[in-house]
Amino acid sequence: MLDKQLLEALNDQMNHEYFAAHAYMAMAAYCDHNAYEGFANFFIQQAKEERFHGKKIYDYINDRGEQAIFSSLDAPKVEFNSILETFEDGLKQEQNVTRRFYNLSEIANEKKDYATISFLNWFLDEQVEEESMFERHIDYLKRIGDDCNTLYLYEKELASRSFNETE
Repeated sequence: MLDKQLLEALNDQMNHEYFAAHAYMAMAAYCDHNAYEGFANFFIQQAKEERFHGKKIYDYINDRGEQAIFSSLDAPKVEFNSILETFEDGLKQEQNVTRRFYNLSEIANEKKDYATISFLNWFLDEQVEEESMFERHIDYLKRIGDDCNTLYLYEKELASRSFNETE
């Protein structure tokens, strides 16, 4: 049985993961609309990963004998000025998620819920990878700048990205 405060925080994070997927789909839609199919694929795969994270929290809540509670999702940002902006927004979103998992970890530590502490460690490790990935893509896009040929090649690389739930 989970402490009430911790359960509420886990439910809130689960919903936030689904919101993140929603936001990444909005970024994909921007990319598709502007004929950047490779970048759209990147964000679609990112959305799949966020839904996987939400389901992982959902399963954990249920495994602990509690009920996952879903709430409504806000509309995500849908207007962007550039591909670079979508990645910068993605990084901000991941940094926010990292802060949220830090807060969840603090609650779990305060409640001495060692199972939840162990569970959250996977997400903390995952967030290091997520932030690093977005920082790397932002660096690449800044270096590419207005070089259409290089952007085309980079987009083709991202078109091959896929998400596998065993990751």
